[in-house]
Amino acid sequence: MNDTPGWASPGSAPSDGQEPGASGPTEPADRPDPAQQPGPDPQDAGQKWSKEQPPPGQWSAPTGPQAPGQTPPPPPPGPGWGAPPPAGPGGYGGYGGGHPGYGAPGGYGAWGSGWGGPPPAAKPGVIPLRPLGVGEILDGAVSTMRTYWRTVLGISLTVAIVTEILVILLQGFVLNDLASTEALNDPSATLSELARATRDALLGSSVIFLISVIGAIIATALLTTVTSRAVLGKSVTTGEAWRDARPQVLRLFGLLFLLLLMTFGLVFVGALPGILVAASGSGDGGAALVFLGILGAGIVALWLWFRFSLASPALMLEKQGIMKALSRSAKLVRGSWWRVFGIQLLATIIANIVAAIVVIPFTFLAGALSGDGATSFLEGTNDLGWTFLIVSGVGSVIGSMITFPITAGVTVLLYIDQRIRREALDLELARAAGVQGYGTGTPGS
Repeated sequence: MNDTPGWASPGSAPSDGQEPGASGPTEPADRPDPAQQPGPDPQDAGQKWSKEQPPPGQWSAPTGPQAPGQTPPPPPPGPGWGAPPPAGPGGYGGYGGGHPGYGAPGGYGAWGSGWGGPPPAAKPGVIPLRPLGVGEILDGAVSTMRTYWRTVLGISLTVAIVTEILVILLQGFVLNDLASTEALNDPSATLSELARATRDALLGSSVIFLISVIGAIIATALLTTVTSRAVLGKSVTTGEAWRDARPQVLRLFGLLFLLLLMTFGLVFVGALPGILVAASGSGDGGAALVFLGILGAGIVALWLWFRFSLASPALMLEKQGIMKALSRSAKLVRGSWWRVFGIQLLATIIANIVAAIVVIPFTFLAGALSGDGATSFLEGTNDLGWTFLIVSGVGSVIGSMITFPITAGVTVLLYIDQRIRREALDLELARAAGVQGYGTGTPGS
């Protein structure tokens, strides 16, 4: 029997002395079969057997006319698959629909009663309530976006527009005037000019990245609520999602800041010995040591990042604090790091490929409409024209509408999947969704 938490036992176990699939009270074992009694009155207890009996192994049920009210015996099971036992109301274990049994060849064999394993899990929303596969997690994220498209795309579009407007204004009014990276393309530039250009480029990129991260945090907070409700088959409006997520938004900012600080801090610590060696006069040795230090620290930072990658949904859905959410994520990911890493990496690649299909044509269109901006973009400078910024920004907004729901949805469904595997969360979800009789009759449930 499948004793996975949350699964109902298909059918009920046969009672003592009763054949699987049979109905009615059990007959005594020593009572003769009425169909096999030669006398006209099967109930005559005083009738005796004939002394002349056929040879063993050649007896068959009589095929002549049956007595009134007498039911002919069923034929013996032939080769092939066994028939399933009669299902109760609602099918096996409370689930709707009947399911063909898969007994062993020759009748009732495997599983003892002819049924073919557990029934399909209940699916009140976008995912079945059982441990999920990779395709089901990706399909659940896309199904959430498709089923509740008004709320999902409304949230993603609003956040993407606000974020992109801030980026365009910052790029057009501030970074174009203050940041200068032309020295990076000048072979005759001095070391101080290269250092200044590098600083300006990092400053501009960091500010734009910070604005994008803030937008992604808000979108993730709101879409986490939407996805968790979609699992139960319940819709939620944008206002309801915001009211549910608002108390945790500041904590979510703190969580992401702590993760970024941890990541960049590890990389800096890994590069610090090489920097010190290079500053002491050994340029080649220092550069090699910096590379090795960054490589090693980057691997550790990557491992920690995905170890804590489920902290965001834990914080939002369990209403936890920052440190408790990190601890919950570490517990859920333990022993499944490669699976969590692979699924999130696959989802990120798919989302960015789809977004690039949209963004790249807008970038070429922006270059065609703005010659100076296109030249600056190809040369890697920050002096981008307004036409280029606006047209390419429209493409970025559409791309963000695709990436936000997929990445946030996959993270939330991964969190739910890990809790189903480790904590039998499917039972709680079934009760919350109103699934009747879910998990009853399962051994150990």
